[in-house]
Amino acid sequence: MTQNDLPAIFREFNPIEDKMLSIIDNEGHVVNKKWMPALDDATIVSAYKQMYYERVADEMAISYQRQGRIFTYTPNLGQEAIHIAAGMNIRKEDWLVPAFREMGTLLAKGVTMKEMFLFYMGNEQGGSFQNANHTLPISISIGTQLHHATGIGYSVKYRKKNEAVFTFIGDGGTSEGDFSEALNFAGVWQVPVVFTIQNNQYAISVPTRSQTKSINLAVKSVAFGIPGIKVDGNDFFAMYLAYQTAARYALSGKGPVLIEAFTYRLGAHTTSDDPTKYRSKKEETEWGLIDPLIRLRRYMENEGIWNIDVDKLTDEYKQQINQQFLEAEQNKAYSHDEVFAYMYTDMPDDLKRQKAEYEQFLSWKENRK
Repeated sequence: MTQNDLPAIFREFNPIEDKMLSIIDNEGHVVNKKWMPALDDATIVSAYKQMYYERVADEMAISYQRQGRIFTYTPNLGQEAIHIAAGMNIRKEDWLVPAFREMGTLLAKGVTMKEMFLFYMGNEQGGSFQNANHTLPISISIGTQLHHATGIGYSVKYRKKNEAVFTFIGDGGTSEGDFSEALNFAGVWQVPVVFTIQNNQYAISVPTRSQTKSINLAVKSVAFGIPGIKVDGNDFFAMYLAYQTAARYALSGKGPVLIEAFTYRLGAHTTSDDPTKYRSKKEETEWGLIDPLIRLRRYMENEGIWNIDVDKLTDEYKQQINQQFLEAEQNKAYSHDEVFAYMYTDMPDDLKRQKAEYEQFLSWKENRK
């Protein structure tokens, strides 16, 4: 791979020089006109609405968790531009291999809020994603999904399919061996995988500066011989262009791409986390003033295309989301057979023993009543 083989934005925003792609500033003014993606007003309005839907759904999910109606939840607050820009560039035939903080991308791919609520209720059916083609379940184990993405990419290339694979990891996950192994094989095999590092600057309580001495995270692509770029993760247009370019590159047969989306996790790591113990209120407030929805709205207002009744939209979304939550809450319990049946084609002996022990426990529990 030479510099001449790279798309223009990857040459101009070289991660070795710690350059970051931004298109609009914090006030919504276009500062990089030549890189502005060609999106009509209707598409931009749709993008904002999708981002806002994710914001409302996220807030409601936290509320449900605080009421004790779902288990531990992973907030998405502040990272919506990444998720929706990705979702708008992932086709039905492409693959989505998520981590656990990509709600908007999952929604764009066809996953429903009901399915996500079922997942956070511990229901096996919450990972089935009935209408989301080529979408893997949410992955809680840090980094393991990247191997799945690379393996799928190898299969896609072997079968000569016109498909790309999109996968995600957090900044903390780049310290896992899985990250390096997956990128190494992806580079060697030249598979069509778009890797995204959502650098929200904290892996639970550990800041990025304690994860690496690299100048940024996008520069890690250099060691694996693949293109890499650092992008303003709070800038919808920059993220859209990055994904559009990366998808075209991967689908052209040239191999994988690494995107570092530089953003900030405005919420807690999970609902079991207390971020006040490791970061300041001042820092949170400063980033809160430039969150992706604020920046995109400012752009729309500057361009005279802001015509959204936020209060009306909020009520509409809340009704839709609450209805899906109630459907999930009233969903029939899944059979315990489902817990064991889908791990292997042929159930191994140790799993058969576990299943028998569990059935014995359930029988004992029932007889005590």
